[in-house]
Amino acid sequence: MSTVVETGGAASPAKRGGRWIDHWEPEDPAFWETTGRRVARKNLVFSILAENLGFTVWSLMSIVVVSLGGVGFSFGVGQVFWLLIVPNLVGAVLRIPYTFAVPRFGGRAWTAISAGLLLVPCAMLAIAVSDPGTPYWFFLLTSAAMGFGGGNFSSSMANISFFYPEGRKGLALGLNAAGGNLGVAMVQLVVPIVISIGTGVNLAYAALFWMPFIVVATACAWFSMDSLTQAKPDGTSYRRALSNKHTWVMSFLYIGTFGSFIGFSFAFPSLIRISFADYQGFVALAFTGALIGSVSRPLGGWLADRFGGARITLATFLGLAAGTVGLLVGIEVASFALFFGSFVALFVLAGVGNGSTYRMIPAIFATQSDDVRSAKRQAAAVVGIAGAIGAFGGVLVNLVFKFSLEGSRTLAPALTAFLVFYGLCVATTWWFYLRRRVLVRVPSLAYAGV
Repeated sequence: MSTVVETGGAASPAKRGGRWIDHWEPEDPAFWETTGRRVARKNLVFSILAENLGFTVWSLMSIVVVSLGGVGFSFGVGQVFWLLIVPNLVGAVLRIPYTFAVPRFGGRAWTAISAGLLLVPCAMLAIAVSDPGTPYWFFLLTSAAMGFGGGNFSSSMANISFFYPEGRKGLALGLNAAGGNLGVAMVQLVVPIVISIGTGVNLAYAALFWMPFIVVATACAWFSMDSLTQAKPDGTSYRRALSNKHTWVMSFLYIGTFGSFIGFSFAFPSLIRISFADYQGFVALAFTGALIGSVSRPLGGWLADRFGGARITLATFLGLAAGTVGLLVGIEVASFALFFGSFVALFVLAGVGNGSTYRMIPAIFATQSDDVRSAKRQAAAVVGIAGAIGAFGGVLVNLVFKFSLEGSRTLAPALTAFLVFYGLCVATTWWFYLRRRVLVRVPSLAYAGV
C-alpha cells in the first residue's frame, strides 16, 4: 500500500523499491512547487540525453554511407538507399510498442534498457566497417539494429508527459522532442570530424565515439530517473483514436512534416554526393539542415499558438512546395547554391510544420468532447499513432529517391512526386480545418490553436 510523506505541508512523492513513485500530483500547486518540479526536471534532463543519443544512432548510417566507398565498399545507389530506408522502417514500427513499454516496465527501467540497446548497432557498425569483406547483408542487419534509436522518441515522450501538469507539458515535450531531433544534426556534424582523426578514414570511430556516451546515458537513467505507478496504459483511448477520422488526417499531415524532416535528414548527405560531384566538401555541412529543422520545431508551436495551427500548417505545406520547385530549378541549372539553399528552406519549414501539426492535435480533440480528460487522453493516443506513421514517411521519402535515381538517374521524378504530395497536404488541411463550412460549424477551430 502506498504512503504519502508530508514535507512542509505539501505532499512529496512516496517511493518503493526500484525508484517507483506511488504518490504523484503535479496538478497540486503546493506539491509541484515543493517537490514535483525538481523531480520532473531531473527526469526530463536524462530523458533528453537518452533520446538525443537515440536519434544519433538512428541516423548514424546517413553519414556513414557517404564514406563507405572510400574504405573499400562498392555499393550501388539502390543498395545505399536501402541502408537508409531500413533504419527508418524499423524505427517507425518500434514506436508503438515502445510507447506501451513505459507503463509495462516503468519510465526509469525502459529508458535505461532502450538506451543500452543502442550499444548493439554501434558494435555491429564498428565490426562491419573494419573488414572490407563484410557482406552487404550484415550492413543491412546493422541498419535494422539502428532502428532501435527511432523507437526512443515515443517512449521518451510518453514517459515525460506523465511527470508534468497539463499547463507545463507543452514546453517540456517541446524541449524533449527538439533535444532528440538535434541528435540527427549532431551525428552529421561530429562523424566527419571523428573519422578523420589519425591517418586516412577510420569509419569504426563513427561507432566507437558514441559508445561511452551511451553507457553514461544508460547509467544516468538507471540510477537517477524514476517511474510512476500512475503511468497506466490507456487502451480505450487508443481504440477510440483509431476509429476517429482526424487521427488519420493528422497522421497523413505528419507524414508531410516529420516524414519530410527525417527522410531528408537521412538522404541529404548522399544527395549532395550523388548530385553534385564537384561539391563533395559540402557534405560536411549537411548537418545544418537537420540542425535548423530541429530548432525551428518550437517556433512552429509558438506560431500555431499565435495564429492557429491549421493556418501555419497550410502555410508550411505551401512553403514546402515552393522549396521543392527551388530544388527542381537548382538541379536543372546545376546551381549548387540554389540546391543547398532550397534544401535548408525545406528543413526549416518541415521543422515548423512538426510543431504546428502537434499543436493542432489537442485543439482538434478538445472541440469533439465536453469531457476534458477524455479529449486529452485521445489526443495523447493520436500523438503516439501520428508519430509512428510520420516516421514511416521517412521510409517513403527515401524509397522515392531510390526509385527516381535508379530509374532516371535524376532527382526530378522524386521532387515532382513530392510537389504533388505537398499539394494534397494543402488541400487536406484546407478541407478538414479551414473551409468556411467547417469554421461556421465549429468557430473555435479558427482561434483555439487550430
